[in-house]
Amino acid sequence: MRQLKTLVAQVALMFADVRGRQNLRPLVTLILSLVIAVALFSGMFHVIMQRVEGRDHSWFTSIYWTLTTMSTLGFGDITFHSDVGRAFTVVVLLTGLVLLLVVMPFAFIRFFYAPWLEAQLRLRAPREAPLDVTGHVIFCRLDGIALGMIERLKLLEIPYFLLEPDAAVAGTLHADGYSVVLGEVDARKTYEAVRAERARLIVANLGDADNTNITLTVREYDSQVAIAAITEHDDSEDILELAGASSVLALKRKLGEHLAGRVSAGPIQAQVVGRFKSLLIAEFSVHKTPLAGRTVKETRLRELTGLTIVAHWQRGVLLPARGDTVLGDYSVAVVVGTEDQVNELNAMFVIYQPNENPVLVLGGGKVGQAATLALRQRGVAVHLIEKAPAQAESLGKLADKVFVGDAADRRVLAEAGIERAPSVIVTTNDDATNIFLSIYCRRLNPDIHIVSRITHERNLEAIHRAGAQFVLSYNSLGVISLIALLHHREAIVLGEGADLFVLSVPVTLAGQSLADSGIGARTGLHVLAMQHGNETVTSPAASAVLPAGGQLIVIGSGEQRSLFARLFTAGKRR
Repeated sequence: MRQLKTLVAQVALMFADVRGRQNLRPLVTLILSLVIAVALFSGMFHVIMQRVEGRDHSWFTSIYWTLTTMSTLGFGDITFHSDVGRAFTVVVLLTGLVLLLVVMPFAFIRFFYAPWLEAQLRLRAPREAPLDVTGHVIFCRLDGIALGMIERLKLLEIPYFLLEPDAAVAGTLHADGYSVVLGEVDARKTYEAVRAERARLIVANLGDADNTNITLTVREYDSQVAIAAITEHDDSEDILELAGASSVLALKRKLGEHLAGRVSAGPIQAQVVGRFKSLLIAEFSVHKTPLAGRTVKETRLRELTGLTIVAHWQRGVLLPARGDTVLGDYSVAVVVGTEDQVNELNAMFVIYQPNENPVLVLGGGKVGQAATLALRQRGVAVHLIEKAPAQAESLGKLADKVFVGDAADRRVLAEAGIERAPSVIVTTNDDATNIFLSIYCRRLNPDIHIVSRITHERNLEAIHRAGAQFVLSYNSLGVISLIALLHHREAIVLGEGADLFVLSVPVTLAGQSLADSGIGARTGLHVLAMQHGNETVTSPAASAVLPAGGQLIVIGSGEQRSLFARLFTAGKRR
């Protein structure tokens, strides 16, 4: 009985909407056509048998013969003896081949079976979150940022829900293993169903107008829940804040600023990329400094400044920095220490002659404009290349000089000063173009420092092979920013493929030394510090003992973090 009710519900849902009723019309038309064809052929069979063959059959026999002939079964118990009857049989047979073996199966699949499967998916889509759920994250759509966040939330064992207004899409996502709730993103009842009042964070990740509507709707339902709204335009920040957003993330502007922060221009100095409590994490390029070509031990950096080199970037790969690690000419060192120690390091670099030539920015979109503005605020000269003349005209006051043309044109690059520029920022939103431009700029200036954005993580290795020293994507920056909001700390942007994690010391490792634990050797994670209570040990020695109930501050990739969980915390909740 229950299965019958489910089937009835599926059929009712299948024909409940306009598209379902539209599917019903051609299906009914085809069935009526088949009924008419059977009736017509049965009547003609009766007439030919009586008037041509001189035999008499019942009407039921006429229908029986028509159906067996049209379906190609042809039992042979009733046959015509005349040419007229046989010609009629051929007509009935061909009509049956077309109707029953071609048209009807296609129509059944197209107008009934496929909508029925879709109705099943719609019925599977959850309409609400579990009653006991709490501390969850809600996304208003599935995009690149949401996908990246979902992977991180699984590692952190934080529940999440996707809002999807389309029942068929919601059913498909549910079948694919996503936590989804069917509902309109601008409806109060949707947030009631997803228990928004108990959520840890709501991410409004649609367009600016939709995000404003979402924020107002959520605030009507609950005034306290945290809302992170992602904005496309800087002018929308104030509007979203007035609507009630707890945090507004202008990711394209932030992306440009972070790209500008990794530029090698002007006086050599360490760039602070984030902080964790009193711990500062900074990066600096060893290019054209006495540190290039030396081992970490030979630099004596810890002795001179108190900073510890914990890792270094080499062609886009974050590698551990041990005492015997050699810093290549184009390595970027990652150091950990206090603000005073970073200032001491910068004071050491003052004596080196900087390259004062303008930095090149390729692309005048929102990311390129943000990067240009950030560089100008630092006092760095900028030459900007923009392909669209109309766009270039509006950028005249932003950069020191704007060049109109294709960045792939050698003449345009030469006029902009590619051969003397210390750095170039590639900001187009097409990965293939960015890879091409990175190779081209490296060829024209082998010593130039290349900073680039990417869209798809799959192109990360390719763009590093092309010569880019620092790469960051819009989606990665969004994930890093949202994770920082969840943990109520500042976002730490190390670069594409690397992030900071705070890990509880696993029970299986408590009491072991850092060296014996094999964390670095087995996972590739770099331990920056250990915390236990109010005590923080930065750059712990290999002999440092992992405290029970303590925390490890590490940097590495998401894959390395997942490996740590599988090796040391499988089956145990943090």
